[in-house]
Amino acid sequence: MRLHTIETGFFKLDGGAMFGVVPKSIWQRTNPADENNLCTWAMRCLLIEDGNQLILIDTGIGTKQDPKFFSHYYLHGEHTLESSLRKAGFAFSDITDVFLTHLHFDHCGGAVQYNTNRASLELTFPNATYWTNPDHYKWATEPNPREKASFLKENILPLAESGHLKFVHPQQPSPFHQFDILYVDGHTDKMMLPVIPYKDKKIVYVADLLPSVGHLPIPYVMGYDTRPLLTLQEKESFLNVAATEQYILYFEHDPVHECCTVKLTEKGVRMNEAFTLADV
Repeated sequence: MRLHTIETGFFKLDGGAMFGVVPKSIWQRTNPADENNLCTWAMRCLLIEDGNQLILIDTGIGTKQDPKFFSHYYLHGEHTLESSLRKAGFAFSDITDVFLTHLHFDHCGGAVQYNTNRASLELTFPNATYWTNPDHYKWATEPNPREKASFLKENILPLAESGHLKFVHPQQPSPFHQFDILYVDGHTDKMMLPVIPYKDKKIVYVADLLPSVGHLPIPYVMGYDTRPLLTLQEKESFLNVAATEQYILYFEHDPVHECCTVKLTEKGVRMNEAFTLADV
């Protein structure tokens, strides 16, 4: 089995929203903001190559939204989903499975695109099976007012209408032999984190449970989280195990750090070593 980092570019989000109740004077030490209080974030996906299977975890924000939508997020950087896959030696048509940690637009937007004349929407990965879970799908298609702007119909409904969407079930084993699934509910209902055994280690794709190294301290919880007190519990439980078992955390949103291990300190769990996936 081989793992490939798939960079899809950077975007910007409000620093206060990303760190909740933590004051800017503290969080800006790790994530400096621009003059508009916006911080830069990655949209880093992961490709699992295993025999005849190519499993893409998350897809970035995509290209189909209008200029007004994208103007809110200041997309930048040289990488795209297509160019990163091409660099790894693959095309959209090669992907066999797309595993979506959750259905917020910056995680699943790249799953659907316009056709060549922008007349209609089509699956970006025409030969792939797309995966979510039934509880989260219901949550996303019947959204609460707080999250409604993050769940875009044009990202989600074409998946079901295509017949390519399948569900994993929290009460059942993972349908993938390549990884187990950790379910967390603080950020959004039934977000799925792949836990991947790799070279005698475990790599965890932490998605929005831990957007960046700057979010390792337990109280550093995003304002976007629907159940912040539950996020506190989930982070503490996960990080204690991660430090003890020396998990490798693979960050989707950290603009600088791709991976790290963590350690227990007097102040709680903190970063131990940072490195790239290629260094594992």
